[in-house]
Amino acid sequence: MKVSDNLKLEKQLCFRLYSLSKLMNRLYSPILQKLELTYPQYLVMLVLWESAELCKSPSSQPISVKQLGVKLDLDSGTLSPLLKRMEKQTLINRHRSTVDERSVEVSLTNKGLQLKESAMHIPEKMFSVTGMTIDELQSLNKQLDKISGHMS
Repeated sequence: MKVSDNLKLEKQLCFRLYSLSKLMNRLYSPILQKLELTYPQYLVMLVLWESAELCKSPSSQPISVKQLGVKLDLDSGTLSPLLKRMEKQTLINRHRSTVDERSVEVSLTNKGLQLKESAMHIPEKMFSVTGMTIDELQSLNKQLDKISGHMS
């Protein structure tokens, strides 16, 4: 029985993206291990560092757990235990919103803010293993954004 061309594994975009995602996580792992972060924790830190930078404040601007979940496409069942572990590591603080008691907010601790310096080399290091130029990477990002936009 012949497998039709469109059912071959190498023809599947989903498999390429899945394989690439696993490879990226494997490459990030030893780098992040030095910072005592998992990849999902690193993503949380990226959002919080960006939030602190946008408000041009030396301290962290609180962001709600709900906003964080939307930004990272993570549900609260995944995000809550992740944030608990980060709080135990003293990277973040979690507290009830003063505006809406039902909402929990997250902010960086001084340790979390200082960790940013140690992470500054990560994007460049990861980019260097791609073998791509900046223009190629920007083009790929646009194409992936376009696919995401059409699919959602």
